[in-house]
Amino acid sequence: MNDRAAVAGALGLDFGTTNSVVALAGARGRSELVEFAGAAATGAVFRSALCFWEEERAWNGVACEAGPWAIEEYLQSPVDSRFVQSFKTVAASASFERALIFGKPYRFEDFGRLFLQRLVAHAGGRLDARPARVIVGCPVEYAGARPDPALARQRYDQMLREFGTEIHYVYEPLGAAYSYAARLTEPATVLVADFGGGTTDFSIVRVAEPGAARRCVPLASSGIGIAGDRFDRHILDRLVLPLLGKGGRYRSMGKTLDIPGGWFTDFADWSRLALMRNRRTLEELGRLQRTALDPVPVGRMIALIEHEQGFPLYDAVGRVKRALSVDTAAQFRFEGGGVTIEAEVSRADFEAWIAPDLQRIEGAMDAALNRAGIVPAAVDRVFLTGGTSLIPAIRALFDRRFGAERIATGGELTSIAHGLALIGAEPDLAAWAA
Repeated sequence: MNDRAAVAGALGLDFGTTNSVVALAGARGRSELVEFAGAAATGAVFRSALCFWEEERAWNGVACEAGPWAIEEYLQSPVDSRFVQSFKTVAASASFERALIFGKPYRFEDFGRLFLQRLVAHAGGRLDARPARVIVGCPVEYAGARPDPALARQRYDQMLREFGTEIHYVYEPLGAAYSYAARLTEPATVLVADFGGGTTDFSIVRVAEPGAARRCVPLASSGIGIAGDRFDRHILDRLVLPLLGKGGRYRSMGKTLDIPGGWFTDFADWSRLALMRNRRTLEELGRLQRTALDPVPVGRMIALIEHEQGFPLYDAVGRVKRALSVDTAAQFRFEGGGVTIEAEVSRADFEAWIAPDLQRIEGAMDAALNRAGIVPAAVDRVFLTGGTSLIPAIRALFDRRFGAERIATGGELTSIAHGLALIGAEPDLAAWAA
């Protein structure tokens, strides 16, 4: 394949924990987002979710949808479906081998291939031709306790093997940096901070003047597996889990013990919650309920799992988090599966819950600055992207370190895909390879 052919077919894929976006490289250094077609479509943003249900005519007896269509299928019949979201967070986890859905095993790469197949099907024909060159965004650091980047890359390769002819990986914040550079009219050193659902990543690039032979030069990157989903878990931990038995006790062999925290760890992880609806887990929870000193909270957890309430619970948490980005207080309300939860939440409380995480995120940013060999004063522009960047406490962190006048935002959900497509139009990708 020659460079001209590769450049003509360049596609940028931002496969995100919460949302995914696709962009196609066009003429004269431009890229265009792929808009999805149909009544359930949400523009260029495709939710990173899958819904499974049993259907005789489907392959292996299980049918599948993705994106907003997965949400639509789930809402039509939540009890008879399995809704899977945030599955990107297990990409680098050696402890995740496969999930059983309606008795059928699915590996991460199986989820990924099904997701991409449905994404292509809803693209209105724009992705029917196999792209010649695909630039895939990947985090600088993967989510998880002990992430294995080599395993994640192997799984990504399997997931993408039918999607494009030539696959290249680029750090996600570098995609955003390339997109932001198109706005600049003079040379600058730019720090990009990408706040996603599973990870927060930083890249520092040097941007040359418009028309330069090489417009962007990457200097350093860093990342940490803390982002929007982690913040969601703090809300869940404070407002929901105590009502489901966290902190409770049960009797076993004549002793009174604390209810094991593993139940709540799994329940608070959106990538695992849907998978808890299996006979073995529900039987174990039933035994726990019978021996609990207060069986009512454990009964609530069982009801939420049995009635497949993961998505509406996730949605309620996301709504209150977004509301706290606008107002100083918000009402958390969830109702489903026979369970009702209401609570007033202040922005001050939420910021106190996430304060230790923000310190670690700031440490990851300092690591990028140190690797680039520069101090904050040498950064001319800071570009914040990703939906989680809208949280006021995050913006305040950057205002304090760099000054509000140096900070830019915009395209929170689409800038990475735009930049990845533009990078794909470069004849030499060596400097951008992750």
